[in-house]
Amino acid sequence: MCRSIKTLRPPVLPEEATEEEIRAAALQYVRKVSGFRAPAAHNREVFDRAVEVIAEATAELLAGLEVRGSAAQRAG
Repeated sequence: MCRSIKTLRPPVLPEEATEEEIRAAALQYVRKVSGFRAPAAHNREVFDRAVEVIAEATAELLAGLEVRGSAAQRAG
């Protein structure tokens, strides 16, 4: 696990994750997996596309998660 990727769901994060937070996590993931902090020019397109796809998948995951007890915590 990449230590700089933080949990983006309640109750760890009290509000919904922002697009910036989701993209930052996706970027960290791609950097970790690829081993590149910044890709060479010939890899830029595939690197950037991977970040986009992972950010989209992360947003979809977070939108679909049901965290037990989170509604009760917000109400109380």
